[in-house]
Amino acid sequence: MTPALAAAAALLTYALGYRYYARWLAARVFALRDDHPTPAHALRDDVDYVPTPAPVLFGHHFASIAGLAPMLGPAIAVIWGWVPAMVWVVLGALLIGCVHDLGALVLSARAGGRSVGSVAEGVVGARARVLFLCVIFFGVALAMGVFVFVIAQLFALELSPGVPGYPEAAFPSVWLMGVAAVSGWLMQRRGVGARPVALVGFPLMLFGIWAGFALKEEGLYALWWPTQTQWILGLLAYGFAASVLPVWTLLQPRDFLNSLLLYLGLGLAYLGLFVGGAEFDAPAFDPAPVGAPPILPFVFILVACGAASGFHGLVSSGTTAKQLDRESDATAVAYGGMIGESLLGLLAVLACTAGFSGPEAWRAHYASFHAADGLATKLRGFIEGTTSFLTALHLPAALSAALVAMVVVSFALTTLDSATRLLRFNIEELLAPLVARLAPRLPAARLLTHRYTSSLLACAAIGAFAFYEVNGKPAALALWALFGTTNQLLAGLTLTVVTLSLRAQGRPTRYTGVPAVFILASTFTSMGVELYGFAISDRPDPLLVGVGAALLGLGVWIVAEAALALRRAPRAAGGAEGEAEQR
Repeated sequence: MTPALAAAAALLTYALGYRYYARWLAARVFALRDDHPTPAHALRDDVDYVPTPAPVLFGHHFASIAGLAPMLGPAIAVIWGWVPAMVWVVLGALLIGCVHDLGALVLSARAGGRSVGSVAEGVVGARARVLFLCVIFFGVALAMGVFVFVIAQLFALELSPGVPGYPEAAFPSVWLMGVAAVSGWLMQRRGVGARPVALVGFPLMLFGIWAGFALKEEGLYALWWPTQTQWILGLLAYGFAASVLPVWTLLQPRDFLNSLLLYLGLGLAYLGLFVGGAEFDAPAFDPAPVGAPPILPFVFILVACGAASGFHGLVSSGTTAKQLDRESDATAVAYGGMIGESLLGLLAVLACTAGFSGPEAWRAHYASFHAADGLATKLRGFIEGTTSFLTALHLPAALSAALVAMVVVSFALTTLDSATRLLRFNIEELLAPLVARLAPRLPAARLLTHRYTSSLLACAAIGAFAFYEVNGKPAALALWALFGTTNQLLAGLTLTVVTLSLRAQGRPTRYTGVPAVFILASTFTSMGVELYGFAISDRPDPLLVGVGAALLGLGVWIVAEAALALRRAPRAAGGAEGEAEQR
């Protein structure tokens, strides 16, 4: 089978899944109804709660969830061959990831826009809420610590001695922030529609990409360029601004415009794949690559965000639920948004199996699991493979690489700005009970949950992971091996909370319950194997062992709390009773 034929089969599967399964879930499982007022209307404050048209909200949601992980995970999972990675990316997304995202969004929208961790208190119990929020805090802060570190690396003149970086992606990233700010003002304050903004803003964004490339060609970056530390500080400052400003000023318009670039990048890459006549350089299946862990369950854990992601539940129940205009929009925004992310994961699979110069080059890159691992190695494989698809359209190689690099950075930046806001919400929810107890005697305690204070704490946590070094490298990179399992743990726990909520309403639960059991079983198994490997290695890492054991303990504890809640709470008598409860 050729890559083009495999991609065509995958695209057809996505279309059928959205056309039939998504609509069935919306009508029969979640019972979406437009006469249910959403938090965007009921709690509107024009800062966090803002009713948003579905196309704009889709752009925000898609750009927020599509970070580096769906490129990084498949780029290493293909070491077992293109078939297992591709099958899991497609079917895992349609049957688990999309259901997870839709469930989290609906759950939050019907709970006043609260995060899934906060909603867990009413469904599971008070202890589960605190435990859930702690897992969320660690996962988000860790991932964003890696993101700011990797973006700063990509912006460097050299990734390593002799290996050029992508400084041309820096100028258009900063340029887009200014274009987004003007666009947000026009849409919110002057009533300009999304289409006119896109017709002007998108060409301006493309001009920024061309200008960044032209500046590199002229050698101007070599005159002076910020250090990696300066870039990290600048990215943290941007995350703070995006967190405290009203969503319409920067976050929403930037993600909307950025999503147009992501559509362009994905569209050109797939078009190049179809017309370029690429062949697979990787084997269809290799059950035992050198140094790799068992394919089951690790292919699920490594692909991660390309098929199912706990972080998506945080976006769905964090920023997206607060902007949902109508319940019926949830299907396109959440289920459709996850399909968009899965398309990125599928592109990563194709780029890293059919984008090399030949089978020998692929075998050299994937000589062993250790050789193919590493953030820079995986990103370089994705960028070079996708660039080869664009050059099939007769685009210049250097300009194609600049466009792909900008798309990669855009994925990371749009996730960073949303995630900083999510971490702010998480901190406010964690501290809320403490502030409620202290405020009567100490009114200043309310400052702890003010958006400026909580945003500073969020940026401090991200910065700690990016700057604090363990054995000579940032803590975020030292702990990155735990990201996949933490992310999947969040997905399993979110599906568990959604399932318990559906059960209380008398609605069908197998469509979320079975995926919850599958994800949790895979995650706990892989966490156990990883912990054992960390402990018996030649140089055991106490940090990895300690943090990994703590995460495993928290996960088991939350599942135990959920099991107790399941025994305590009788199932609603039927769907009609459940719908009455929703109303």
